[in-house]
Amino acid sequence: MRPRRLVLVLGTGTDIGKTWVSAHLLTALRQAGQVVAARKPAQSFEPDDDPSSLDAAVLGAASGEAPETVCPPHRWYPVAMAPTMAAAVLGEEGFTTSQLVEEMSWPDGVQIDVGLVESAGGVRSPLADDGDSVTLCETLHPDLVLLIADAGLGTINAVRLSLAALSPALVEHGQVIVVLNRFDPFSDLHVRNRNWLVEQDAMRVAVMPGGEEQLLRSLQAERRP
Repeated sequence: MRPRRLVLVLGTGTDIGKTWVSAHLLTALRQAGQVVAARKPAQSFEPDDDPSSLDAAVLGAASGEAPETVCPPHRWYPVAMAPTMAAAVLGEEGFTTSQLVEEMSWPDGVQIDVGLVESAGGVRSPLADDGDSVTLCETLHPDLVLLIADAGLGTINAVRLSLAALSPALVEHGQVIVVLNRFDPFSDLHVRNRNWLVEQDAMRVAVMPGGEEQLLRSLQAERRP
């Protein structure tokens, strides 16, 4: 059963903090009484990485699920490349975006309030043989997209390029929130970047840390009687 509110987490690039933001929000949602679930269609990593540091493990610890539930074990690729490239390096079969979505099962008999799906890499990083995170977004039809970005130099360019790749309807309908991660309220550059995106580009913008309440209001699903 599809979650009441399906949220897709994208990034303007890799190592931008998607997993940290996602885990932080999942924890806060659970504390607010929401039933949550996390999904990572595919993950790639260094072979000697600590298993507890892998994206599926971090997300699962926050959502209360096993890492194998968050990301199917056959989609774990111990090569630090885009998942579809990592699969090729390992000599494994390729896969499509539709396959990733079909494997993204939700628990039976439980109505999930917020289902959070975290993609890999940047918006246009290869995810499957036939597409990237834009393709994933078009296939999933999420209720809300969180675009995680850095707060410093290059932020406005990276955000604009990422948004241009997404469906204009998502932005026009207010279904995209730009999240400036590692935001320092005492940094003039960070503050100016946020203000520019809000005032010049008319974007919905939240910051982390410090903007959790604003995000939670947007993420929380209304409980049906």
